[in-house]
Amino acid sequence: MKHRNLADATIAALISVFREGEVASAAVERTIALQTKWGKRDRNQFAEAVYEIVRWRRLFEFAAQSEDEWALLGAFIARQGGELAAWPEFDQLDGEQLRARLAQTDLPRAIQESVPDWLDAYGQEQLGERWGEELHALNREADVVVRANTLQISRDELRAQLRERNIESHLVEGVPDALQLASRPRLNSLDLFRRGAFEVQDAASQLVAPFLEVEPEQNVVDACAGAGGKTLHLAALMQNEGRLLALDVSKDKLDELDRRTCRAGVNVKIARIEKQILRDSRAFADRLLLDMPCSGSGTWRRQPDSKWRLNPEFLARLQETQRQILRDTTPMLRPGGKMVYATCSIFPSENERQIEAFLAQNPAFELEAEHTISPSQTGFDGFYMARLRKR
Repeated sequence: MKHRNLADATIAALISVFREGEVASAAVERTIALQTKWGKRDRNQFAEAVYEIVRWRRLFEFAAQSEDEWALLGAFIARQGGELAAWPEFDQLDGEQLRARLAQTDLPRAIQESVPDWLDAYGQEQLGERWGEELHALNREADVVVRANTLQISRDELRAQLRERNIESHLVEGVPDALQLASRPRLNSLDLFRRGAFEVQDAASQLVAPFLEVEPEQNVVDACAGAGGKTLHLAALMQNEGRLLALDVSKDKLDELDRRTCRAGVNVKIARIEKQILRDSRAFADRLLLDMPCSGSGTWRRQPDSKWRLNPEFLARLQETQRQILRDTTPMLRPGGKMVYATCSIFPSENERQIEAFLAQNPAFELEAEHTISPSQTGFDGFYMARLRKR
């Protein structure tokens, strides 16, 4: 990173993320949109610098012996094998010293894998020996995976049309509608994307909707729809037939879902979740998806900033929120219907333990199947899903 304007933009984005709490992806996209004169190489260098500094914040703080954003940028440049520019912000840094500290192999795991001390202890308590493997896997950069919108196009047709646009991809074993891209193109500028032929969605996330075992003509509720990635997948699996209701507390997310449904050409009723809807929908659903708010620990490969926003108090409140959502929404499921409880977390406190407690208190439900997706074993995001049947 030899160009001052790239460095200044990187520092501004890091300050927004670390000091102001902006989501890293939003900071990157906002900055790139403003820098109309940047070429592809500039955009890629900037995005890589921001994400890698956010990902390795703790390690870079150790190497630079400083929390200053310029010091972290210096550590990043040193790790990449570059030379520090003759800028006053780098006057107190020594490239060789930075590289020597970064190369140390006897650092505590919390520093080496770049997480807060409390989170390292929490992960060890939750996962035991598996924690180190999962944490290491979650520090790898995520692949770009897309899902073919089978209402418009098959996966093989999508692959061929992407190749015509010089975008190579390969199939993902066990995920029938997924393609893993060989590069990182600006997908939102593609005509295929604008007309809804595909959605960007990690392979693990693409396994959730099929796990619900939906069929055409069913009544299906996605009660924690968010911006609707899984909602759109459900619509495709239902072949756009039946009644699909997408609910969430966030108006902004539902507005985004509305835009995505129009692009994808799917039939979905979208509404803010409230007591009246819960009452009106009692025993309505043949299938119920609860894609729970969670720690997001399984998505640190693509959202590394989320690990710096966690704290024990937040996790405790989050788990109570999950229990409350289960209490409020499960009456929507009719007898004989099925529901899936899913999170993008790797922590049992948000997953198996929540289901065990729910089943103990709700004998009308029985566990049919559960599935844990390990980042270290699959290279996918970390996910948990449990399918329950109402007797």
